[in-house]
Amino acid sequence: MKTVYRGDRGEVVLEEYNDRGIYRWPTIEPKRLCSGFVNPGSFDEALDQHHHVLDLAPFALSLGSLDCESLNVMFGFDFTYRGNHNQLLIDALGVAPGFERLAEMPGATIICNEPSLQFSLDEECRVQCRLSIETRTTAYHVRTGEYPEEQLSVYLTARRYGSMDPGETYVDAMNKLAVISRDVVDAYVIDQILRPLQQTIAIK
Repeated sequence: MKTVYRGDRGEVVLEEYNDRGIYRWPTIEPKRLCSGFVNPGSFDEALDQHHHVLDLAPFALSLGSLDCESLNVMFGFDFTYRGNHNQLLIDALGVAPGFERLAEMPGATIICNEPSLQFSLDEECRVQCRLSIETRTTAYHVRTGEYPEEQLSVYLTARRYGSMDPGETYVDAMNKLAVISRDVVDAYVIDQILRPLQQTIAIK
């Protein structure tokens, strides 16, 4: 990582050159610390960077165990597609049963279809997961019939609210969220979301 700059909102960004489609960055914002890795070679390779950032944070930024409002781990998956993203989602995943009749209305064209589901994994709702899909097709694209090649994104975020438990480090807490995220992706997201999208794009 060789590029350092300050953003418009006061954030400080250290990032790697994006010359191979693979790049990393940590970002320090006024109330948030971020670390990202695009197209890592492996799950463990991405974790190594985040471990390093969280190992340094308590000392470099004076972060104590009570200073954390929430800790997130996010997996993102992008599909490049030239066409109507909203219709692609319907073709690949369908719609909720209660919405099917609306989607079949004569003359109706879906101009926003971004399903999202959020669920808790404990009784106190302290650990939560959110699966969301973000499309880039706008009403303008639908009206003109001109669809640029854009990315449709699937995000799985595991979030834990509150400070660290006694004796727990930021790395410990992140590892627990990373395991949850990987388990959800492996057991549910790949077969139910990612593969249907991949297959539908391939036949279009």
